Amino acid sequence: MGVHDVVERLAEAGPQGLAFRQSAPLTLGVELELQLVNMRDCDLTRAASDLLEITERKPHAGEIKPEITESMIEISTSVQSRHGPLVAELREIRAALLAAADKLNVLVAGGGAHPFQRWSDRQIYDKPRFRHISELYGYLAKQFTIFGQHIHVGCPHGDDAMYLLHAMSRYVPHFIALAASSPHYQGVDTAFDSSRLNSVFAFPLSGRAPCVLRWDDFNTYFDRMRRAGIVESMKDFYWDIRPKPEYGTIEIRVCDTPLTVEKAAALAVYAQALARYLLVERPHAPHEDAYLPYNYNRFQACRFGLEGEIIDPHTYAKRSLAEDVQLTLRAVAVHARELEAEEGIAMISAMVRGEGNDARWMREAYAATQSLPDLVYRQAARWRGTPG
Repeated sequence: MGVHDVVERLAEAGPQGLAFRQSAPLTLGVELELQLVNMRDCDLTRAASDLLEITERKPHAGEIKPEITESMIEISTSVQSRHGPLVAELREIRAALLAAADKLNVLVAGGGAHPFQRWSDRQIYDKPRFRHISELYGYLAKQFTIFGQHIHVGCPHGDDAMYLLHAMSRYVPHFIALAASSPHYQGVDTAFDSSRLNSVFAFPLSGRAPCVLRWDDFNTYFDRMRRAGIVESMKDFYWDIRPKPEYGTIEIRVCDTPLTVEKAAALAVYAQALARYLLVERPHAPHEDAYLPYNYNRFQACRFGLEGEIIDPHTYAKRSLAEDVQLTLRAVAVHARELEAEEGIAMISAMVRGEGNDARWMREAYAATQSLPDLVYRQAARWRGTPG
Protein backbone atom coordinates (compact mmCIF):
# COMPACT_ATOMS: atom_id res chain seq x y z
CA MET A 1 0.00 0.00 0.00
CA GLY A 2 1.25 3.52 -0.65
CA VAL A 3 -0.63 6.77 -0.24
CA HIS A 4 2.56 8.73 0.58
CA ASP A 5 5.28 6.53 -0.91
CA VAL A 6 3.83 5.73 -4.32
CA VAL A 7 4.39 8.41 -6.94
CA GLU A 8 1.08 9.56 -8.37
CA ARG A 9 0.50 7.88 -11.70
CA LEU A 10 -2.21 6.28 -13.75
CA ALA A 11 -2.83 2.60 -13.15
CA GLU A 12 -1.92 1.26 -16.59
CA ALA A 13 -2.94 -2.24 -17.56
CA GLY A 14 -0.27 -4.37 -19.16
CA PRO A 15 -0.60 -7.65 -21.04
CA GLN A 16 -1.58 -9.42 -17.81
CA GLY A 17 -4.15 -6.77 -16.85
CA LEU A 18 -4.11 -4.59 -13.75
CA ALA A 19 -1.60 -5.96 -11.25
CA PHE A 20 -2.84 -5.72 -7.67
CA ARG A 21 0.04 -4.63 -5.50
CA GLN A 22 0.18 -6.64 -2.26
CA SER A 23 -0.06 -4.55 0.89
CA ALA A 24 -0.26 -5.35 4.58
CA PRO A 25 -3.85 -6.17 5.53
CA LEU A 26 -5.80 -3.44 7.35
CA THR A 27 -3.17 -0.74 6.95
CA LEU A 28 -4.63 2.73 6.47
CA GLY A 29 -4.07 5.85 4.41
CA VAL A 30 -6.15 9.02 4.65
CA GLU A 31 -6.61 11.76 2.06
CA LEU A 32 -8.39 15.03 2.89
CA GLU A 33 -9.47 17.73 0.45
CA LEU A 34 -9.50 21.13 2.15
CA GLN A 35 -10.92 24.60 1.54
CA LEU A 36 -8.63 27.60 1.02
CA VAL A 37 -10.45 30.66 2.32
CA ASN A 38 -9.95 34.42 2.03
CA MET A 39 -9.56 36.01 5.47
CA ARG A 40 -11.42 39.15 4.31
CA ASP A 41 -14.80 37.66 3.40
CA CYS A 42 -14.35 33.91 4.07
CA ASP A 43 -15.07 33.05 0.43
CA LEU A 44 -12.86 30.54 -1.35
CA THR A 45 -9.65 32.02 -2.74
CA ARG A 46 -7.08 31.08 -5.39
CA ALA A 47 -4.12 30.08 -3.27
CA ALA A 48 -3.11 26.47 -4.02
CA SER A 49 -0.11 27.25 -6.25
CA ASP A 50 1.36 29.77 -3.79
CA LEU A 51 0.68 27.46 -0.86
CA LEU A 52 2.43 24.54 -2.53
CA GLU A 53 5.44 26.70 -3.36
CA ILE A 54 5.87 27.45 0.34
CA THR A 55 5.25 23.91 1.65
CA GLU A 56 7.75 22.45 -0.82
CA ARG A 57 10.61 24.51 0.64
CA LYS A 58 11.22 22.12 3.53
CA PRO A 59 10.34 18.53 4.40
CA HIS A 60 7.07 17.79 6.17
CA ALA A 61 5.01 14.79 7.16
CA GLY A 62 2.73 13.18 4.59
CA GLU A 63 1.94 14.83 1.27
CA ILE A 64 0.43 18.20 0.36
CA LYS A 65 -0.68 18.41 -3.25
CA PRO A 66 -3.09 20.22 -5.58
CA GLU A 67 -6.68 19.35 -6.39
CA ILE A 68 -8.80 20.27 -9.38
CA THR A 69 -9.22 23.99 -8.62
CA GLU A 70 -6.92 26.63 -7.14
CA SER A 71 -9.23 26.97 -4.13
CA MET A 72 -8.52 23.43 -2.93
CA ILE A 73 -5.60 21.56 -1.42
CA GLU A 74 -5.23 17.85 -0.63
CA ILE A 75 -3.24 16.31 2.19
CA SER A 76 -2.50 12.62 2.55
CA THR A 77 -0.84 10.48 5.17
CA SER A 78 1.77 7.79 4.89
CA VAL A 79 0.78 4.18 5.51
CA GLN A 80 -0.43 3.73 9.09
CA SER A 81 -1.71 0.78 11.08
CA ARG A 82 -2.86 2.30 14.39
CA HIS A 83 -5.03 5.21 15.47
CA GLY A 84 -2.46 7.03 17.61
CA PRO A 85 0.23 7.44 14.93
CA LEU A 86 -2.44 8.29 12.35
CA VAL A 87 -3.77 11.20 14.46
CA ALA A 88 -0.23 12.35 15.18
CA GLU A 89 0.68 12.46 11.50
CA LEU A 90 -2.50 14.28 10.53
CA ARG A 91 -1.70 16.91 13.16
CA GLU A 92 1.85 17.25 11.81
CA ILE A 93 0.62 17.74 8.25
CA ARG A 94 -1.96 20.24 9.50
CA ALA A 95 0.78 22.23 11.28
CA ALA A 96 2.89 22.42 8.10
CA LEU A 97 -0.10 23.46 6.02
CA LEU A 98 -1.26 26.11 8.47
CA ALA A 99 2.25 27.57 8.78
CA ALA A 100 2.31 28.12 5.02
CA ALA A 101 -1.28 29.39 4.91
CA ASP A 102 -0.56 31.91 7.67
CA LYS A 103 2.23 33.42 5.55
CA LEU A 104 -0.34 34.00 2.79
CA ASN A 105 -3.08 35.25 5.15
CA VAL A 106 -5.24 32.33 3.99
CA LEU A 107 -7.54 30.23 6.18
CA VAL A 108 -7.85 26.45 5.83
CA ALA A 109 -11.14 24.74 6.63
CA GLY A 110 -12.78 21.34 6.55
CA GLY A 111 -16.34 20.72 5.43
CA GLY A 112 -17.74 18.92 2.39
CA ALA A 113 -18.81 22.06 0.50
CA HIS A 114 -18.13 25.75 0.94
CA PRO A 115 -21.45 27.27 2.10
CA PHE A 116 -21.69 30.19 -0.36
CA GLN A 117 -18.93 30.09 -3.02
CA ARG A 118 -19.98 30.34 -6.69
CA TRP A 119 -18.59 27.61 -8.91
CA SER A 120 -18.17 29.99 -11.86
CA ASP A 121 -15.51 31.91 -9.91
CA ARG A 122 -13.21 28.92 -9.64
CA GLN A 123 -9.97 28.46 -11.59
CA ILE A 124 -8.80 25.03 -12.76
CA TYR A 125 -5.36 24.11 -11.38
CA ASP A 126 -2.79 24.02 -14.19
CA LYS A 127 -2.08 20.30 -14.42
CA PRO A 128 -2.63 18.03 -17.47
CA ARG A 129 -5.17 15.72 -15.82
CA PHE A 130 -7.18 18.60 -14.37
CA ARG A 131 -7.20 20.37 -17.76
CA HIS A 132 -8.39 17.13 -19.35
CA ILE A 133 -11.23 16.79 -16.83
CA SER A 134 -12.24 20.40 -17.47
CA GLU A 135 -12.30 19.88 -21.24
CA LEU A 136 -14.24 16.62 -20.90
CA TYR A 137 -16.82 17.59 -18.28
CA GLY A 138 -17.24 21.32 -18.87
CA TYR A 139 -18.86 23.21 -16.01
CA LEU A 140 -19.04 20.06 -13.89
CA ALA A 141 -15.27 20.32 -13.34
CA LYS A 142 -15.61 23.65 -11.54
CA GLN A 143 -18.68 22.40 -9.69
CA PHE A 144 -16.37 19.65 -8.46
CA THR A 145 -14.96 22.19 -5.97
CA ILE A 146 -16.24 20.00 -3.18
CA PHE A 147 -14.24 18.42 -0.42
CA GLY A 148 -14.05 14.79 0.64
CA GLN A 149 -12.14 12.35 2.80
CA HIS A 150 -10.85 9.20 1.14
CA ILE A 151 -9.92 6.20 3.29
CA HIS A 152 -7.59 3.51 1.94
CA VAL A 153 -7.64 0.06 3.55
CA GLY A 154 -4.82 -2.33 2.70
CA CYS A 155 -5.56 -5.76 1.22
CA PRO A 156 -3.13 -8.65 0.67
CA HIS A 157 -4.48 -9.54 -2.79
CA GLY A 158 -7.11 -8.60 -5.34
CA ASP A 159 -9.70 -11.21 -4.39
CA ASP A 160 -9.80 -9.96 -0.80
CA ALA A 161 -10.08 -6.43 -2.14
CA MET A 162 -13.13 -7.27 -4.25
CA TYR A 163 -14.78 -9.14 -1.36
CA LEU A 164 -14.11 -6.27 1.02
CA LEU A 165 -15.33 -3.64 -1.46
CA HIS A 166 -18.71 -5.31 -1.82
CA ALA A 167 -19.05 -6.34 1.82
CA MET A 168 -18.23 -2.77 2.88
CA SER A 169 -20.86 -1.32 0.51
CA ARG A 170 -23.58 -2.30 2.96
CA TYR A 171 -22.04 0.27 5.36
CA VAL A 172 -21.64 3.15 2.88
CA PRO A 173 -24.59 5.00 4.50
CA HIS A 174 -22.74 4.92 7.84
CA PHE A 175 -19.77 6.81 6.42
CA ILE A 176 -21.98 9.30 4.59
CA ALA A 177 -24.03 10.09 7.69
CA LEU A 178 -21.13 10.18 10.15
CA ALA A 179 -18.96 12.40 7.94
CA ALA A 180 -21.73 14.67 6.59
CA SER A 181 -20.60 18.30 6.67
CA SER A 182 -22.13 20.02 3.64
CA PRO A 183 -25.62 21.21 4.62
CA HIS A 184 -25.17 24.60 2.92
CA TYR A 185 -24.39 25.11 -0.77
CA GLN A 186 -24.50 28.19 -3.00
CA GLY A 187 -25.74 30.26 -0.08
CA VAL A 188 -28.73 28.16 1.01
CA ASP A 189 -29.49 25.33 3.41
CA THR A 190 -30.01 22.39 1.07
CA ALA A 191 -31.99 20.32 3.64
CA PHE A 192 -29.33 17.63 3.03
CA ASP A 193 -26.72 16.73 5.64
CA SER A 194 -24.39 15.90 2.73
CA SER A 195 -25.12 17.91 -0.41
CA ARG A 196 -21.63 17.15 -1.72
CA LEU A 197 -22.49 13.69 -3.04
CA ASN A 198 -25.17 15.13 -5.32
CA SER A 199 -22.36 16.82 -7.26
CA VAL A 200 -20.40 13.58 -7.48
CA PHE A 201 -23.48 11.73 -8.77
CA ALA A 202 -23.53 13.99 -11.85
CA PHE A 203 -20.41 12.27 -13.18
CA PRO A 204 -20.61 9.14 -15.32
CA LEU A 205 -19.21 6.03 -13.64
CA SER A 206 -20.19 7.28 -10.20
CA GLY A 207 -22.30 5.35 -7.67
CA ARG A 208 -21.50 1.70 -6.99
CA ALA A 209 -19.03 -0.69 -8.55
CA PRO A 210 -20.33 -3.70 -10.51
CA CYS A 211 -20.75 -6.82 -8.41
CA VAL A 212 -17.59 -8.59 -9.56
CA LEU A 213 -16.07 -10.76 -6.84
CA ARG A 214 -12.74 -12.00 -8.21
CA TRP A 215 -9.79 -9.88 -9.32
CA ASP A 216 -9.37 -11.79 -12.59
CA ASP A 217 -13.01 -11.08 -13.43
CA PHE A 218 -12.56 -7.42 -12.55
CA ASN A 219 -9.58 -7.31 -14.89
CA THR A 220 -11.80 -8.68 -17.65
CA TYR A 221 -14.41 -5.99 -16.92
CA PHE A 222 -11.75 -3.25 -16.87
CA ASP A 223 -10.22 -4.45 -20.13
CA ARG A 224 -13.61 -4.35 -21.86
CA MET A 225 -14.29 -0.85 -20.57
CA ARG A 226 -10.89 0.29 -21.78
CA ARG A 227 -11.19 -1.32 -25.20
CA ALA A 228 -14.60 0.33 -25.58
CA GLY A 229 -12.93 3.69 -24.99
CA ILE A 230 -14.96 4.41 -21.83
CA VAL A 231 -12.02 4.53 -19.41
CA GLU A 232 -8.26 4.82 -19.59
CA SER A 233 -7.36 4.12 -15.95
CA MET A 234 -8.87 3.44 -12.54
CA LYS A 235 -9.00 7.20 -11.97
CA ASP A 236 -11.90 7.39 -14.43
CA PHE A 237 -14.15 5.51 -11.98
CA TYR A 238 -15.87 7.79 -9.45
CA TRP A 239 -17.41 4.92 -7.50
CA ASP A 240 -18.33 5.21 -3.83
CA ILE A 241 -15.76 2.49 -3.14
CA ARG A 242 -13.18 1.50 -5.72
CA PRO A 243 -10.14 -0.78 -5.81
CA LYS A 244 -6.75 0.93 -6.08
CA PRO A 245 -4.50 -1.83 -7.43
CA GLU A 246 -1.37 0.36 -7.61
CA TYR A 247 -1.70 0.94 -3.84
CA GLY A 248 -3.00 -2.50 -2.89
CA THR A 249 -6.12 -1.02 -1.26
CA ILE A 250 -9.78 -0.37 -1.50
CA GLU A 251 -10.68 3.33 -1.32
CA ILE A 252 -13.82 4.56 0.46
CA ARG A 253 -14.80 7.85 -1.20
CA VAL A 254 -18.20 8.87 0.23
CA CYS A 255 -17.09 10.89 3.26
CA ASP A 256 -17.34 14.67 3.37
CA THR A 257 -14.16 16.19 4.78
CA PRO A 258 -14.69 16.44 8.56
CA LEU A 259 -14.13 19.68 10.44
CA THR A 260 -11.25 18.22 12.51
CA VAL A 261 -8.35 15.84 11.92
CA GLU A 262 -9.44 13.87 14.98
CA LYS A 263 -12.78 13.03 13.40
CA ALA A 264 -11.03 12.11 10.15
CA ALA A 265 -8.88 9.62 12.07
CA ALA A 266 -11.92 8.24 13.88
CA LEU A 267 -13.70 7.56 10.58
CA ALA A 268 -10.59 5.82 9.28
CA VAL A 269 -10.27 3.43 12.21
CA TYR A 270 -14.00 2.73 12.08
CA ALA A 271 -13.40 1.56 8.51
CA GLN A 272 -10.38 -0.45 9.70
CA ALA A 273 -12.30 -2.21 12.48
CA LEU A 274 -15.19 -2.88 10.14
CA ALA A 275 -12.82 -4.31 7.54
CA ARG A 276 -11.29 -6.67 10.11
CA TYR A 277 -14.74 -7.80 11.19
CA LEU A 278 -15.79 -8.47 7.58
CA LEU A 279 -12.59 -10.29 6.62
CA VAL A 280 -12.38 -12.41 9.77
CA GLU A 281 -16.03 -13.25 10.38
CA ARG A 282 -17.39 -13.07 6.80
CA PRO A 283 -20.96 -12.46 8.04
CA HIS A 284 -22.54 -12.28 4.57
CA ALA A 285 -21.52 -13.36 1.09
CA PRO A 286 -21.74 -10.38 -1.29
CA HIS A 287 -24.23 -10.76 -4.15
CA GLU A 288 -26.13 -8.53 -6.55
CA ASP A 289 -29.44 -8.65 -4.61
CA ALA A 290 -27.70 -7.05 -1.64
CA TYR A 291 -27.59 -3.86 -3.71
CA LEU A 292 -31.39 -3.62 -4.03
CA PRO A 293 -31.74 -0.96 -1.27
CA TYR A 294 -28.36 0.65 -2.00
CA ASN A 295 -29.53 3.88 -3.61
CA TYR A 296 -32.40 4.26 -1.13
CA ASN A 297 -30.03 3.88 1.82
CA ARG A 298 -27.51 6.22 0.22
CA PHE A 299 -30.14 8.91 -0.28
CA GLN A 300 -31.40 8.57 3.29
CA ALA A 301 -27.87 9.08 4.62
CA CYS A 302 -27.24 12.13 2.43
CA ARG A 303 -30.60 13.73 3.14
CA PHE A 304 -31.17 12.98 6.82
CA GLY A 305 -27.77 11.95 8.17
CA LEU A 306 -27.88 9.81 11.28
CA GLU A 307 -31.65 10.35 11.52
CA GLY A 308 -32.15 8.65 8.16
CA GLU A 309 -33.64 5.19 7.72
CA ILE A 310 -31.66 2.22 6.48
CA ILE A 311 -32.96 -1.04 5.03
CA ASP A 312 -30.77 -4.02 5.91
CA PRO A 313 -29.94 -5.55 2.50
CA HIS A 314 -29.89 -9.08 3.92
CA THR A 315 -32.99 -9.08 6.15
CA TYR A 316 -34.91 -6.00 4.86
CA ALA A 317 -35.33 -4.85 8.46
CA LYS A 318 -35.66 -1.06 8.81
CA ARG A 319 -33.97 1.00 11.48
CA SER A 320 -32.44 4.43 11.90
CA LEU A 321 -28.89 4.94 10.77
CA ALA A 322 -27.88 5.88 14.30
CA GLU A 323 -29.27 2.58 15.58
CA ASP A 324 -27.60 0.63 12.76
CA VAL A 325 -24.24 2.22 13.57
CA GLN A 326 -24.67 1.34 17.25
CA LEU A 327 -25.40 -2.29 16.37
CA THR A 328 -22.33 -2.35 14.14
CA LEU A 329 -20.13 -0.83 16.83
CA ARG A 330 -21.07 -3.72 19.11
CA ALA A 331 -20.23 -6.21 16.35
CA VAL A 332 -16.79 -4.72 15.68
CA ALA A 333 -15.84 -3.95 19.30
CA VAL A 334 -13.46 -6.89 19.70
CA HIS A 335 -11.77 -6.04 16.42
CA ALA A 336 -11.39 -2.38 17.45
CA ARG A 337 -9.64 -3.51 20.63
CA GLU A 338 -7.26 -5.74 18.66
CA LEU A 339 -6.43 -2.75 16.46
CA GLU A 340 -6.01 -0.36 19.42
CA ALA A 341 -8.71 1.82 17.89
CA GLU A 342 -10.86 2.37 21.00
CA GLU A 343 -10.24 6.13 21.16
CA GLY A 344 -11.41 6.68 17.60
CA ILE A 345 -14.35 4.31 17.99
CA ALA A 346 -15.40 6.23 21.13
CA MET A 347 -15.75 9.36 18.97
CA ILE A 348 -18.05 7.48 16.58
CA SER A 349 -20.09 6.18 19.50
CA ALA A 350 -20.49 9.69 20.93
CA MET A 351 -21.83 10.93 17.60
CA VAL A 352 -24.58 8.33 17.36
CA ARG A 353 -25.48 8.61 21.05
CA GLY A 354 -26.44 12.26 20.78
CA GLU A 355 -23.52 14.47 19.76
CA GLY A 356 -24.47 14.28 16.09
CA ASN A 357 -22.40 14.91 12.97
CA ASP A 358 -20.66 18.03 11.68
CA ALA A 359 -23.71 19.02 9.62
CA ARG A 360 -25.65 19.37 12.86
CA TRP A 361 -22.89 21.53 14.38
CA MET A 362 -22.82 23.72 11.27
CA ARG A 363 -26.55 24.33 11.35
CA GLU A 364 -26.42 25.19 15.04
CA ALA A 365 -23.45 27.52 14.49
CA TYR A 366 -25.23 29.30 11.64
CA ALA A 367 -28.43 29.63 13.68
CA ALA A 368 -26.49 31.52 16.36
CA THR A 369 -25.31 34.30 14.02
CA GLN A 370 -27.27 33.93 10.74
CA SER A 371 -23.94 34.57 8.96
CA LEU A 372 -22.41 32.10 6.51
CA PRO A 373 -19.04 33.93 6.49
CA ASP A 374 -18.96 33.64 10.28
CA LEU A 375 -19.74 29.92 9.93
CA VAL A 376 -16.75 29.45 7.60
CA TYR A 377 -14.53 31.38 10.02
CA ARG A 378 -15.61 29.05 12.81
CA GLN A 379 -14.98 26.02 10.58
CA ALA A 380 -11.41 27.26 10.02
CA ALA A 381 -10.99 27.68 13.79
CA ARG A 382 -12.11 24.10 14.36
CA TRP A 383 -9.69 22.83 11.73
CA ARG A 384 -6.85 24.71 13.43
CA GLY A 385 -7.79 23.01 16.70
CA THR A 386 -9.16 26.17 18.30
CA PRO A 387 -12.67 26.11 19.80
CA GLY A 388 -15.02 27.66 17.28
